[in-house]
Amino acid sequence: MRTIIFIGTQKSGSSREAIRVAEKMGYYTILFTNSHKQLRQRFEYPDVHLMKFCNFERLNELKEMIENLQNTGLKIEAIISFTNNLCYIANKLASELSLNHFTLEGIQNMENKIYSRLSIRDTPYCPNFMILEPKKDYPNINIDFPAVLKAPSSAGSKDVYKIFNIIDLNDRLNLLRKKYPYEPIILEEYLDGNQYLTEVLVIDGKVYIIAIIEQEISYINNHFIVTGYYLIPEKPSYYNKLYRALETIVKQHKLHFGPCHLELRLINGKWKLVEINPRISGGAMNELIELGTGINLVEQTLKLVLNKKIDITPKYKKHVYTKYLTADQKGILEKITGVSKATNSQDVLSIYVKPRKGNILNLPESMGNRYAYVIATGNDRIEAKENAINAIENIKFHLRKE
Repeated sequence: MRTIIFIGTQKSGSSREAIRVAEKMGYYTILFTNSHKQLRQRFEYPDVHLMKFCNFERLNELKEMIENLQNTGLKIEAIISFTNNLCYIANKLASELSLNHFTLEGIQNMENKIYSRLSIRDTPYCPNFMILEPKKDYPNINIDFPAVLKAPSSAGSKDVYKIFNIIDLNDRLNLLRKKYPYEPIILEEYLDGNQYLTEVLVIDGKVYIIAIIEQEISYINNHFIVTGYYLIPEKPSYYNKLYRALETIVKQHKLHFGPCHLELRLINGKWKLVEINPRISGGAMNELIELGTGINLVEQTLKLVLNKKIDITPKYKKHVYTKYLTADQKGILEKITGVSKATNSQDVLSIYVKPRKGNILNLPESMGNRYAYVIATGNDRIEAKENAINAIENIKFHLRKE
């Protein structure tokens, strides 16, 4: 039986959509998970044909599990992950089992923020940064404020802080050092400019831009949270400069084959890399791209690793906008209202609401604390954004204090 093994997944979003696509492609789907919650909610994953609990840090045990599956007659054609910090593990396993895989060195350089910064430090696309080693004092730090402090394994804005002064720096540095006592911490310049996300496939070292998305960044609860995404339907005026930046950045990270997404800021006509990850962006990204272009990027990524012919030609070009909703206070969810009204709002294409009654909602500390989204279209950027905002404003979380 033709089989794909997925290393980790979120309950919704790009990583889950990849499993559903694999099932539609006729594959037997196996999920390796380290989440007890997913095992308890097994019935909510009908597209996962086999779910197995495992420890992702024990590579030899994972290999043994896979070999045992092969001995049952399953023909494993791919091992892949669309989940943060698990892409290297998935491709390492694929490599050791002689399966097609994406570039290991490139993935490793992207998953670690320090490796990433060091990869591009001699290019014009690198922000000013310094590495703060553990258990070492830095009494004379020479950096302009505001600045940004982050853990090297951070993703989704978790453990990323905007720093306003030296007192703030010391407080946040102590906080991160308690959480990551043996890891260095990155301090870098704050980039003030419009932020863009680009979804890319790299094939034989050539960069293919699948989508360019303008991001709306909100600074909430001392964290950077992306609350809006606009898919740019036509090539923008800065396309050529952006492409050259992407080519250089991807090459410096040594990714020759595989997917990645890059977040960059445009500052006075110059591109600076915020971060790069060796996978499609999570959340509503795959759905946004498909609704705007007709390209299902997780499907094309699966085909890429399976050595099948891919199709990344847009079928159409629409103005689409995703608006996210966060909680404005912490509490236990009692009910949600306004979903039907939002669904029936003008030019709404999709709605997703994450929490259920009884769940605890938190103030945002990462992208994982976004609790609903609306994707809407319109005749132009302004109209698509207005339609998404007008729709999502109908959705209300009714909370009680813990």
